[in-house]
Amino acid sequence: MGRGILRIYLGAAPGVGKTYAMLSEAHRRVERGTDCVVAFVEHHDRPRTEVMLHGLELLSRRELEYRGTVFTEMDVEAVLERAPAVALVDELAHTNVPGSRNAKRWQDVEELLRAGIDVISTVNIQHLESLGDVVESITGVRQRETVPDEVVRRADQIELVDMSPQALRRRMAHGNIYRPDKMDAALSNYFRPGNLTALRELALLWVADRVDEYLQQYRGEHNIRTTWQARERIVVGLTGGPEGRTLIRRASRMAAKGSGSEILAVYIARSDGLTSASPKELAVQRTLVEDLGGTFHHVIGDDIPAALLEFARGVNATQIVLGSSRRKTWQYIYGPGVGATVARESGPDLDVHIVTHEEVAKGRGLPMARGARLGRARIIWGWLVGVVGPVLLAVVLRSMEDAPGLANDVLLFLFLTVAAALLGGLRPALASAAVGSMLLNYWFTPPTHTLTVQDPENLVAIVIFFAVAVAVSSVVDLAARRTHQAARLRAESEILSFLAGSVLRGETALDALLDRVRETFAMESVALLERSSDVEPWTCAGSVGPAPVTRPDDADVDMPVGDNMALALSGRVLPAEDRRVLGAFAAQAAVVLDRQRLVGEAEQARRLAEGNRIRTALLAAVSHDLRTPLAAIKAAVSSLRSDDVAWSDEDEAELLEGIEDGADRLDHLVGNLLDMSRLQTGTVTPLIREIDLDEVVPVALGGVPEGSVDLDIPETLPMVAVDPGLLERVVANIVENAVKYNPGQEPVAVAASALGGRVELRVVDRGRGVPDEAKERIFEPFQRYGDAPRGAGVGLGLAVSRGFAEAMGGTLDAEDTPGGGLTMVLTLTAAPGGIRAEAELPARATS
Repeated sequence: MGRGILRIYLGAAPGVGKTYAMLSEAHRRVERGTDCVVAFVEHHDRPRTEVMLHGLELLSRRELEYRGTVFTEMDVEAVLERAPAVALVDELAHTNVPGSRNAKRWQDVEELLRAGIDVISTVNIQHLESLGDVVESITGVRQRETVPDEVVRRADQIELVDMSPQALRRRMAHGNIYRPDKMDAALSNYFRPGNLTALRELALLWVADRVDEYLQQYRGEHNIRTTWQARERIVVGLTGGPEGRTLIRRASRMAAKGSGSEILAVYIARSDGLTSASPKELAVQRTLVEDLGGTFHHVIGDDIPAALLEFARGVNATQIVLGSSRRKTWQYIYGPGVGATVARESGPDLDVHIVTHEEVAKGRGLPMARGARLGRARIIWGWLVGVVGPVLLAVVLRSMEDAPGLANDVLLFLFLTVAAALLGGLRPALASAAVGSMLLNYWFTPPTHTLTVQDPENLVAIVIFFAVAVAVSSVVDLAARRTHQAARLRAESEILSFLAGSVLRGETALDALLDRVRETFAMESVALLERSSDVEPWTCAGSVGPAPVTRPDDADVDMPVGDNMALALSGRVLPAEDRRVLGAFAAQAAVVLDRQRLVGEAEQARRLAEGNRIRTALLAAVSHDLRTPLAAIKAAVSSLRSDDVAWSDEDEAELLEGIEDGADRLDHLVGNLLDMSRLQTGTVTPLIREIDLDEVVPVALGGVPEGSVDLDIPETLPMVAVDPGLLERVVANIVENAVKYNPGQEPVAVAASALGGRVELRVVDRGRGVPDEAKERIFEPFQRYGDAPRGAGVGLGLAVSRGFAEAMGGTLDAEDTPGGGLTMVLTLTAAPGGIRAEAELPARATS
């Protein structure tokens, strides 16, 4: 049975109509005869949504009891047993109640899809895992229930359910989303127009990226090379010169005019003649383009205009930004230049912008290098100058009444031979030398019109001419080949320098390295393959590009790395000289893969070591700190049950008090151990709500002696978004710890204040304090500072307190108290709009 199809309705905010749209689609499918059931839909008491459930088959839910409350969740087993064609599953990011079949609802959906059941689901943009921090910075609310982006990206269909902020607020004002008692708070907090506009933009951009992925995949599958201007992508061509910064900033301004535009800066290192490119300047330009939100790409190409256009069409670019040429006027004899060539060959699908800058016509600094790969046009010109040129020169000289003389004739023919060598290389120059020698002998050396030479001096002149022509053409060709080799080595050295720099910068992402290989060698796909032995099948350790190969034999280029690893490239066959650089990339890919695995093993070893340390400390705690109060309780109980001694009422009361104190110590110790276990396993789920500090803090002081704490909490403080139970535990732990170490001359001060969107609770003692190097260590499990009295606990109180504080989105830090002592600073998130009216009297009390 094949995998089911997943369709997701993605909403920009709660209340835009995702569930309503999902139910409407279900009714359409039922009308077409599709077997469609409601596996789980939450209508939130919205009348219009609830009406849409009529006429659809509803499957029963599973009831689970958790902390004394009964919850209902989707019954996955019932859906699998019913086996419908389509199942409706609302709220994809929902976290299931402990005891459910899976921890997350998206995992339930995965089971249904594997069973061949099509699923229609819903999710809001704020529940995507990658956008959690962004949504929190916009709305001030941290989303606890998230779904991995990859789960949503793998959906076969994603439909955006959108609504303008004004329309959504009107829906809320009409009571279509929340009950009237929650309407005003929602409109003034989460559903502010600015929040809704930002969330809407996030949703539109995220869906646009997803659509772009579909478009790239379709273009690759159908081998479409022309540009589809579905989205503005601006390619900036860099030469490594100082004008690059101007081009990047100009492209950034162009991109800012259209939302969602991208900037891609590309430097093409030509293998048949490089201009002078400063590595330092390229590094500066790379940093600049990345700071402006773009990406930097380094590509090798023999023909710079062709490589630039190939890159632009490969990324589906719509615009190319180039700088005006830095050539001087005489340098245009080498050709029209990159800008003019790109503009001529770009076609109607690419706009080319030529940007002026301060370096125009100032020269390139070094002359353009010439290589042995001269191109077809230059080779043709070389043969024309070398073969046709001497004939035309002979005709011109014969038509002159006053001949310049044999010596001058020889120099003119020698000039053509050198020109043929400069244009076409060695072979056209040798041909020019041979043709010129024959023409000199036939037309200008007596006796004329014959190939014989009477005067020995003329014979010597012709022989010297031929020898000089051959020598000069050989030297010119050798210089051209050496220049080509130097240019090639320079291009390779730039690539290898970049590769070494990535190692030094600690860039260890395998996919990024493989993508760099694909761009550098203009390949369609790159895969790193490995196997455990010669008889085992190949497995893919990492790949980029469409349809990567699964065996080295299927690749256009394969580079072995050791005995059981290979880098496989598809797209074109590389020349042998490129394999040296490819070998360096392959070796680096193997190193990156090994490093990733070593990092994973080191992290696993660290977790195991941490677990061993905690287990060792736990055994020490059980062996001493648990047995001490148990021994006291046992001794007191044995004394009370003894018939040998007649205890007075005061003695009995003292023994009973000892039993009670021992039981309290055990209860406190076991509670901290359980809390630490919950924190270690990540099962602490705060129930965040808005509350006043003066409702929680006084309750938390019930376990400290009377008069040991001075409490100062202004009534004008804003409310805080916390879990009241966890906050009470945090405050109780840090206050009891402060009282324990306070010398007793003055009470511990507990004061609160507001700062921006945060509320700080400071617990100040006047004890010995803690050195700076130990301030973080006191928050680790089973750690006690050196002056802790014997039997004062196992060192879990502060560790549990910090864990609970961070679980609620707050922080707990230690500071020095001015004048001596330690101050614990508990920072909490202020509830949006939760500032209370100013009271007449401050809430100041002494406990």
